[in-house]
Amino acid sequence: MTESPPALLAHDISHRYGNHQALDGVSFQVERGCLFGLLGPNGSGKTTLFRLLATLLPLQSGSVQIAGRDLKTDSAEIRRLLGVTFQSPAVDPRLTVDENLKCHGRIYGIPKSELANRTDRLLNQFALTDRKRSIVGDLSGGLRRRVELAKGLMHSPELLLLDEPSTGLDPSARRQFWDLIHEQRDRDGTTVIVTTHLMEEAEGCEQLLLLDRGHVIRSGSPQELQSSLDGQRLTVRTRNNADFRPRLETLLSAEARPICDRLCFRISEAASALQKVMQEFGDNIVSAEVAQPTLEDVFLETTGRDFTGEESETAA
Repeated sequence: MTESPPALLAHDISHRYGNHQALDGVSFQVERGCLFGLLGPNGSGKTTLFRLLATLLPLQSGSVQIAGRDLKTDSAEIRRLLGVTFQSPAVDPRLTVDENLKCHGRIYGIPKSELANRTDRLLNQFALTDRKRSIVGDLSGGLRRRVELAKGLMHSPELLLLDEPSTGLDPSARRQFWDLIHEQRDRDGTTVIVTTHLMEEAEGCEQLLLLDRGHVIRSGSPQELQSSLDGQRLTVRTRNNADFRPRLETLLSAEARPICDRLCFRISEAASALQKVMQEFGDNIVSAEVAQPTLEDVFLETTGRDFTGEESETAA
């Protein structure tokens, strides 16, 4: 039996805007049914990559196959396989929720006999039934995002592309939105590719592609990436970091990485190190915690810069 092709196979993608190299030799693979994250700071190339996959930009160099179809030669067919939710709203704020979904369904040629049933199913799935006749422009940001997601799924796409989907949502609405994404993937086996710059969202993905300045710098599951770093992270906030930092570095035999008002250390035995710090500095410690390495630590270790783009003081 012939194996089904992966949901997406990209090889050596490069893209330029004039003299700016937005993507440089990007290659990766997404298996069917995977929740896959494109993680990177502003300027990393993830938005350009998203627009290429969504067929909004021409492929300048390299190759992309989606469900076994070539992006250059089969773009029209690929568009029928894609559901896309953009960072900026793409629903009509003047129409009702029901009208937005049905309008999108007609664009994709869904037969009239199926349109009402499919609309009602998605309204129920995303808890929008009681908002069916509501004008979209009158809804909260969280509810509008649900309408966006339902619209993108009207034609039962094989691959769902989400660009910074929780932009503008409060923490509660963000969690609810991500619950819906997970439920959709588990329910229908939809492959989901999402761009994000938020670490907590990236940690909810099954596989990640870390991008920086147009290059792939790491890939793997969040757990694999985090466990690739030795030691733990000890984060300390003192009454005067400038005064206490040299003494802390001497005590711990490690260099500090300042983040906001805290000093972060990577240490193999962080729990015992914390005890030493508390014994030595006592009430001069405002707060201290031990944690496993984060995805931001992975990014810093690989690039020498934190996620804001600032150079690490410890980077060579």
